[in-house]
Amino acid sequence: MKIESFQTYIVPPRWLFLKIETDEGISGWGEPVIEGKAATVETAVHELMSQLIGSDPFRIEDAWEKMYRAGFYRGGPILMSAIAGIDQALWDIKGKAFKAPIYQLMGGAVRNSIKVYSWVGAIGRAMSVRQLWNEKKLGSLLLK
Repeated sequence: MKIESFQTYIVPPRWLFLKIETDEGISGWGEPVIEGKAATVETAVHELMSQLIGSDPFRIEDAWEKMYRAGFYRGGPILMSAIAGIDQALWDIKGKAFKAPIYQLMGGAVRNSIKVYSWVGAIGRAMSVRQLWNEKKLGSLLLK
């Protein structure tokens, strides 16, 4: 299996999604974004993905090393967000290929349940209050 192509999707007001496609028809999704900097991170994703076209999507650690060590300057929120989103998409491909949840590929479950929260965003006070009430009706205990 080889990485064949990728596509980024900026979703207003502040999100970025990445779809990586393989030559075997399996695709993986990731979210490489820093809030408010989607276009900047998108540029980094395009630059990094150009190194991965034609490579094996199962070699996630190898891809990580190539991306992280590709330049003299390492780290920082833009680069690390781009790498994180690509990493997510590669794990998604691997999970789909092996027909296994990613947590199983990473060593198995460590707990039986997790708490989740609802995020209502920063749309505006009136909208946020309405969303809070709707989330409460749906049973959300934690809100952000």
